[in-house]
Amino acid sequence: MRTLFVGAGATGGYFGGRLAQAGKDVTFLVRPGRQATLNRRGLHIKGPDGETEVHPHTVTTGTLDGPYELVVLAVKSYALEQAMLDLAPALGPRTVIVPLLNGLRHIDQLVGAFGPERVWGGVCVVMATLDADGDVTLMGGPLRLGYGPLDGGDDDRLSEVTFALEGEEFDSHPSHTIVSDMWEKWMLLAALGAITTLMRAPVGDINRAPGGAVFAQAVMAEAIATATAAGHAPRPGAVALLEQVVASDRPTTSSMFRDMVEGRPVEADAILGDFVARAAEHELPVPLLSAAYTRLSLYSASRTTPAGGR
Repeated sequence: MRTLFVGAGATGGYFGGRLAQAGKDVTFLVRPGRQATLNRRGLHIKGPDGETEVHPHTVTTGTLDGPYELVVLAVKSYALEQAMLDLAPALGPRTVIVPLLNGLRHIDQLVGAFGPERVWGGVCVVMATLDADGDVTLMGGPLRLGYGPLDGGDDDRLSEVTFALEGEEFDSHPSHTIVSDMWEKWMLLAALGAITTLMRAPVGDINRAPGGAVFAQAVMAEAIATATAAGHAPRPGAVALLEQVVASDRPTTSSMFRDMVEGRPVEADAILGDFVARAAEHELPVPLLSAAYTRLSLYSASRTTPAGGR
């Protein structure tokens, strides 16, 4: 299955790189600067078990050679609009789009632009970042990829997509509950992001500080209540995972915390802003989540956010 990864950052670079390493038909749609780096050095994936070098096929908007049967959208939420314009020429009548973005508001945008027959849901778990050389550096934790039709039904393209996204280095599986999966990840990201960015500290440090554990538990309760009010009550396993993360004594942080500390753009609107808005729709007060969103909005206003890049 001819597969286009839109973006070769930490997420797209890891999953797309592993699939290319496994011999899958993978092409990366990237900016010229990123393409030059990948052409010169290759794509390096660094982890606890060593380093892997892959030399992937890359294209830019000027050389995009569509159509592709599968498009994996792996960009930050603030780069979505430009990415949608860039990927449009890659689409054919049976193309499947699997977005690996955080939150859920991108689903409506993609369905509105490309139609419900093309857009599926997607969830990934990978703790990784790009280092100064542009290499993907894993920070530990599970590595998972999930995907499936938004309605949870059968689709004759599912077996092909499953084969295209299977990798030996990570857990990859189709899901018939992909919307619930996305909501549960969103709930976790919103809670963890609010806790760490509002306190500007890792979870373990927060829990050891006076009142920290009580604060973290209160944020978690707001996140669970929001998902439940929106009609997507988290399943027991998701609640148990959230409780484990929030009560951790480890130096756990969120991607928004790491981005904020390093002065990069943050996905405040997609992860927290939209989450707070869903609570407001149901007249549910979420003062701690709202305070975290205000904090990140002030941070975003203090810096110049780029138009988006890959």
